[in-house]
Amino acid sequence: MTELVSLDIIRDAARRIRDVAVVTPLLEVRDDPAERARRTGLLLKCENLQASGAFKIRGAYNMVAQLSPEERERGVITYSSGNHGLALALAARLLGAPAVIVMPTKASPVKVDGARRFGAEVLFEGTTTLERKARAEVEAKARGLTIVPPFDHEWIIAGQGTMGLEILAQCPTLAAVYVQMSGGGLISGVSAAIKQSKPSVRIIGVEAAGAARMTASLKAGRPVTLEKVSGVADGLLAVRPGDLTFAHVKAFVDEVVTVDDAGILDALRWLFERAKLVVEPSGAITVAAALKRAPEGDGPDHPTVAVLSGGNVAAGDYARYLTGSE
Repeated sequence: MTELVSLDIIRDAARRIRDVAVVTPLLEVRDDPAERARRTGLLLKCENLQASGAFKIRGAYNMVAQLSPEERERGVITYSSGNHGLALALAARLLGAPAVIVMPTKASPVKVDGARRFGAEVLFEGTTTLERKARAEVEAKARGLTIVPPFDHEWIIAGQGTMGLEILAQCPTLAAVYVQMSGGGLISGVSAAIKQSKPSVRIIGVEAAGAARMTASLKAGRPVTLEKVSGVADGLLAVRPGDLTFAHVKAFVDEVVTVDDAGILDALRWLFERAKLVVEPSGAITVAAALKRAPEGDGPDHPTVAVLSGGNVAAGDYARYLTGSE
């Protein structure tokens, strides 16, 4: 039986990353046109304001910090569509480790430039997670690097779970949380932290309709690999969930829903116009799901939280999303 990440391990991670990861705000949208958000008691967990622009610094730093001095000296490598690569580059710089990031050939320039700015070497390989993973494994073996995976590792999940502890501390009367899903590291950590602290809270996973790998896996009863994925949310296009993350979703997640590209972009524009927040499509997907559904709680007294997972989006792409020319 797969061993799930415990609350104690997540608490240890919180102590480990506390001087690096920002305690991001939990915001209420207050202007009159945002009546839907107030009526449903919707709060926004703003990980777009996190170090490196996304939640990924939590897991990346938690893992690199636990490597031996010899492993850090040799260096680390990962495979990432962008945000985990950015986070690993920053974590490695802070901890004195060389970093190599394998990104897709169509990676967002803002994420490529960010990783390089933090001192990482960037390699390009294919368009899928599996292609990037294979290249990272070859490079790791040839160079003696330690692989820091983007989601399917206990230390990564524990680091992401620190966000769940924060949400509960910021909102003790929480009713539900919407969390985006790709490989599953974020929802695994957040759900493990919250369900083992307050089981009554509902956890709703949200994935892109063009990359619904967890929906397919839950239906099959095992992790499955999609033949192809597509969508505007580049951070949510993993073709397969992890084995460990799949086990966490089965144990702790109440429901999984999907959102199409049109819904994601509507939410991105809503966040810009009503909340005055810059959020990438992958980060906006939870708001899309939360606003179109009936309230999970009973309004402001027992609110719902939507995680805004990141804000790393190129200016040109963002302008197209806002104007509807995408």
